[in-house]
Amino acid sequence: MSEALPQIYLARHGETAWSLSGQHTGLTDIPLTERGEQNARRLGERLKGWTFALVLTSPLQRARRTCELAGFGAVAKDDPDLKEFNYGDYEGRTTADIHKERPGWYLFRDGCPNGESVEQVGSRADRVVARLRAVNGNVLIFSHGHILRFLAARWLELPPREARHFLLSTATLSILGYEHSLEEAAVRLWNDGHHLTGS
Repeated sequence: MSEALPQIYLARHGETAWSLSGQHTGLTDIPLTERGEQNARRLGERLKGWTFALVLTSPLQRARRTCELAGFGAVAKDDPDLKEFNYGDYEGRTTADIHKERPGWYLFRDGCPNGESVEQVGSRADRVVARLRAVNGNVLIFSHGHILRFLAARWLELPPREARHFLLSTATLSILGYEHSLEEAAVRLWNDGHHLTGS
């Protein structure tokens, strides 16, 4: 029975210069690296032949370009709620750098000054979850590491801060779904990048 239940496929965008350096990349609209583009194509090879009732993407270019290279650009709809965490004053900075001026800072507890709080990002994730649950069929989403982690937490009805447990690498595929019924939300696959290594 579980095979007939809708599934939500989550694709994190490919590598960028800032994902490599560990800089917080929120609303800064930077492109994919060459390897990021290559891995987006590999993600597309994995998804080739699959059909979806709905394809959504963050409007930021690193997610939209991943979507295009994966072969879904023509059918994808932009969803502003899928933009990455707004890091405010911490945009472009690494966690180590932030800790020099604010020891003990923790994104999933403290949020970002002049950016978003954990609760605000959780509310965005809730809006996405509500839209997903209304779709009759599978959905494919192209977005960013932190917002996708919040989406997973809220899919499971966990507090937004619990997004901290769902690590995500670039250009990976994850699947949210159900176990036996629509009342039993579950994670079916998480942070799978075997299409990137060929293993």
